[in-house]
Amino acid sequence: MSRRGDQLVITNRRARHDYHLLDTYECGIVLEGAEVKSIRNGRANLQDAYARVEGGEVWLYGMHVSPYEFSRGTLDPLRRRKLLLHRAEIARIERATAEKGVTLVPLRVYFRDGRAKVEIAVARGKARYDKRHALAERDARREAERALKGERD
Repeated sequence: MSRRGDQLVITNRRARHDYHLLDTYECGIVLEGAEVKSIRNGRANLQDAYARVEGGEVWLYGMHVSPYEFSRGTLDPLRRRKLLLHRAEIARIERATAEKGVTLVPLRVYFRDGRAKVEIAVARGKARYDKRHALAERDARREAERALKGERD
C-alpha cells in the first residue's frame, strides 16, 4: 500500500552549498487558492527564499509560486506565507536565530499524506573558502571513485 502524496516537489540545492545546516524542522505551510496545484506541478522556486520569526509566528519570504494557469483569482507569487510549527519549536528556532550569522533557510517542499510541507533549517552561512574546500573534496572523491571503477572493469 503506497501512501498518498509522499512526493518531493521542489528542492533548494544552493542551501546545502551556501550554508552549514545546524538543525532541520518539518512544518506545514498556509496556501491559498490554486497555489497547491501550482506547487504540485512543480511551478515554484525556493532559490531566494528565507524564513523569519515575527511575533511568535514563522513566515516564509521569497518563495515564488507561479499562478496556476486555470485559476480565476490571482495572488502575488512572492507573497509571504505562514509556516505552521509547534510553539516550542518556534521558541527554539527564535533562540537559535537570535545568534549573529544564523538564519532560517527552506530546503525543500514536498507533500506528505496530501498536505504540503516545507523543510526548513537553522543554518550558518559558509565562508568562500569553505565552499571551495567542499568543491575540492567532492571532486577528489569523484576522481577516486572513477579510478576504482576503472580498476574493476
